[in-house]
Amino acid sequence: MQRIALLLTDVDGVLTDGGITFDGNGVETKTFNVRDGLGVRLWQRAGGRFGIITGRASKIVEQRGAELDIEFVYQAVKEKLSVVRNLAKELGLSLDQIAYVGDDLPDLPTIRAVGFGAAPTDAAPELLESADYVTTAPGGRGVLREVIEKLLKDSGMWEEATGPLHG
Repeated sequence: MQRIALLLTDVDGVLTDGGITFDGNGVETKTFNVRDGLGVRLWQRAGGRFGIITGRASKIVEQRGAELDIEFVYQAVKEKLSVVRNLAKELGLSLDQIAYVGDDLPDLPTIRAVGFGAAPTDAAPELLESADYVTTAPGGRGVLREVIEKLLKDSGMWEEATGPLHG
C-alpha cells in the first residue's frame, strides 16, 4: 500500500453513533469521541492531511472541524466520490493515496475507489464486504482513532506521531 497522504471520513455512524439528537429549540447535537480527536491530531502531527465529507449539514460539525484544525470540511454532499476526486486533483494526489472511512451506502462508491477504505464494525453489510479494514469499534466509539493508529503503525509513523505522548 502506498503511503496515505489524505484521510477523509464521514460523520454520522463513524465519528458519532449515528444518532441525531435535537434539543428543545431544534438545535442538532452530536457526541464525538475524544480519542478520535487525539487521533486527528496525531495524524496531522505525522504530516497527514485530514477532512470530513458528510451528507448532512450542521453547525456542530463545523465547530468540531474548527476545534481540531480540520483542513477540509464538506457538508450537505450528495455524491461524496466526486468531492474526493476533485480534492485529489486539487492536491495532486492519486486516489491510491487517499483513505476514507464510511458506514453506509452513500459511502460505498468512495470506499471502493480509494487506496484504503475502512468501515466501523456496525456498518452496512455492503461496506463491511468492500472495506479494506473493518474496525473492532462501532460508530462513535473510537473508529477514527483505530483507523489512524493502523495507518500510522503500518507506515512506520506511529512513534514519530506519538513522540513524547507515550512511554
